[in-house]
Amino acid sequence: MNVAGVPYNMMDMQRRFGHEARLVTLHINDLTFPEDICLKLPLFRNPIAQAWRSIKAANTGPEPRTMASRNVLERLFFSADDWRRGDRVIAAIEQYKLDDFPIVHYDGGLDFFRDARIAKRWKAEGKKIVCHYMGSDLRLRGVHPVLNELSDLNLTNESDHLHLHPDIHYLYIPFDASTFQVRTSENQRLRILHSPSKRSMKGTLLILPVIEKLKRVRDVDFVLVENTPHTELLRIKQQCDIAIEQIGNMGGTGYGRNSLENLALGIPTVTEMTEDYSAWLPDNPFILADATTLLDRLVDLIDSPELRQQKRIHGRKWVEDYHSYESVYARLMSLYKDHGIT
Repeated sequence: MNVAGVPYNMMDMQRRFGHEARLVTLHINDLTFPEDICLKLPLFRNPIAQAWRSIKAANTGPEPRTMASRNVLERLFFSADDWRRGDRVIAAIEQYKLDDFPIVHYDGGLDFFRDARIAKRWKAEGKKIVCHYMGSDLRLRGVHPVLNELSDLNLTNESDHLHLHPDIHYLYIPFDASTFQVRTSENQRLRILHSPSKRSMKGTLLILPVIEKLKRVRDVDFVLVENTPHTELLRIKQQCDIAIEQIGNMGGTGYGRNSLENLALGIPTVTEMTEDYSAWLPDNPFILADATTLLDRLVDLIDSPELRQQKRIHGRKWVEDYHSYESVYARLMSLYKDHGIT
């Protein structure tokens, strides 16, 4: 899936620098992020499937881990799922001439099929294979043993993955800030935004009680946006003054595309990061807080127009310096060269 539009941005960045690139997704993203080639396969989101995923995530064992079926029922399900998608995948490979591409990035380190049959064929034909871990895959299920062996280069946008794989390289999320205009005015009553993709991952239940306390001491509006098309979310963001990304470090190490949009719009953004990630992330513009300090950090921002202006300028510049297509592309080309990918 084109989660948060990050895979699409990777393709768009490659195209921007003159390469022929395509993005193939299996499932459509229902939050209106753009698609390229989408097979529109059904995605199992029923309560039983979600409960099973939660059980697996809660019992993953020590790091690093290797992806494996947990029982015979899961093996049968994945075999049936491969069979179900087979005709559509083969048809797409033929229709869009995917066999002609010399370099293949596998988001999450997974092939079209669980047995990695396409990746094995492409590798045998001399194609270069890149496994790019853009989300929680490496944390929750580990590496696919076949893809991991075939991979010429492993990439991640998540810093904690550097501790979960012995041979992986960090790449900032490519983000084009030029399409975002920095807000030049604020609401008389400041508006605080929280837009979780999933409450449990963003610590929303830790944030809401703090907001209630804040409202008793400061006159602010709180805007909670969930399950909203991306185009509408952007419209709402353009009317907000402060953003809260996450509290609790339950869904990543601190920020993703959501925060990049906030910073590109000039919205000071509060988040929680681990100490080592904060120290590792250069010159970052985030206002750091946890559940015990969130109230104080929000009051600091509300009471200081100068601090908000400083963070507004710093945030936009930081996105341009570290996440621009130009910066990320230069890093990617350097990694390609180092790993013999041409």
